[in-house]
Amino acid sequence: MLNILVYGAVTSAVYAMLAVGFTLIFGVARVLNLAHGAFYGLGAYAAYVLTARLGWPLLPAALVAVLFVAAFGVAVERVLIRPLRGSALAVLMITIAVGLLFEQAMYLLFGSEARNVPAFSNATWSYAGLDVSGQRLLTLGAGAAIIALLWLFINGTRLGAAILALSQDREGALYVGIPADRIYAVVMAISAAIAAAAGVLTAPFLTVQPTMDLLPMIKAFSIVIVGGLGSIPGSILAALLLGYSETIVAYAFSPAWTEIVSLVAVLLTLILRPAGLLGKRAAF
Repeated sequence: MLNILVYGAVTSAVYAMLAVGFTLIFGVARVLNLAHGAFYGLGAYAAYVLTARLGWPLLPAALVAVLFVAAFGVAVERVLIRPLRGSALAVLMITIAVGLLFEQAMYLLFGSEARNVPAFSNATWSYAGLDVSGQRLLTLGAGAAIIALLWLFINGTRLGAAILALSQDREGALYVGIPADRIYAVVMAISAAIAAAAGVLTAPFLTVQPTMDLLPMIKAFSIVIVGGLGSIPGSILAALLLGYSETIVAYAFSPAWTEIVSLVAVLLTLILRPAGLLGKRAAF
């Protein structure tokens, strides 16, 4: 039970970081960003290059990696998404293309071999039969802190109020002088940065390889469907449900069965409650 509680919390924290960024950009800009997994993978690869190739200490490498991916997210929004915003299908296709481009670029630059990123903590915490690495515990704490800071930012700052206003009523926000394009760029930067942070934090105990963007994208998409598109509380709740469900299935049956959990959750949600658990229009 203790293993399930701790490892389920770590998994849920990673899923929440992925899903919150994904649902944030959808809730504000109405962009279904299927390149979100590429931001996650790019953060991990950037940390690898800065530490293994350039010899940087891990902490500044992690910060620079997150900032780099945030800037890349802004570039994607301004150059590729903004001109196509009038067509949801075109935006969907261009974000898929970005994800595929990431995979091919990583194959060309680094090959198919898995890469290693050093851990922030090499300690192991043991208690009552539980053995968990310090890096996993750090990921849990950092994930909770990132989500809490995002909530404080949205609900406690003027820029956050502008984001909230734009998500609720775009025309009304434009009438009162809120610069929509600038807010969309900020939201994309936040979304990409959170995904990159998840990639940097999990890279030491998960594999860093070109296809690493696919599974996080599937998880984020599943979670926002279960939680409700546009609902950050719904995404957090769904991340907890899926994270603990997968951990229980892994311990009770086999880790190979965990990938079915999210698919079953999506099917049940679409059948029983298509709007999701807390599905409202851009509910923060």
